[in-house]
Amino acid sequence: MRSLPPAVAELIAALSQLPGIGPRTAERLALFLVQSPKETAQDLARALVSARERVAHCNICGALTETQPCAICGDPSRDISVVCVVERPVDILLIEKAGTYRGRFHVLGGKLSPIDGIGPEDLRIAELESRIDREPIREIILALPTDVEGDATSHYLAKRLSQKGVKTTRLARGLPAGSALEFADELTLARALEDRHPLDSGSQP
Repeated sequence: MRSLPPAVAELIAALSQLPGIGPRTAERLALFLVQSPKETAQDLARALVSARERVAHCNICGALTETQPCAICGDPSRDISVVCVVERPVDILLIEKAGTYRGRFHVLGGKLSPIDGIGPEDLRIAELESRIDREPIREIILALPTDVEGDATSHYLAKRLSQKGVKTTRLARGLPAGSALEFADELTLARALEDRHPLDSGSQP
């Protein structure tokens, strides 16, 4: 990038650090910003700084919020006896979009990965246990990824939380709604079989 001014090259390097932004996309964004009206760049800069300064993690569940506690933890209509455990704050948004869950959440902040040096002490497991001790929680729903690390984390949590006397469940895994068997991979089919449930014959016409 010798033909580009140093300031532009520096901006490209900074944008390239963002997730999902490759070198070419970073270059297009940088060139757009430096050629756009000064107000555009100023508005973007203000929004970035404001979001970084105002947004924090909820001191109860770990969700992203501008208030303490977050809107979900502070909502008296939510079921305080059920807590859904997720890996990242963004996972809360995905579950909320479904519009059916009315309990509360707990963000672990990651998943167990010995290869990466991430152990139980690096996750918000102690905070979860503390919540169980002080809140009337009856059920913990594990909504973690279904990869190797996610499975290992779920099994670890289920075993550890069994000592707390709370019910531990996990999201069912299987075939997506409206899909045919021919489009499902072997792992999905296997998990669909494992998570099968009784069919109420009385509901049939």
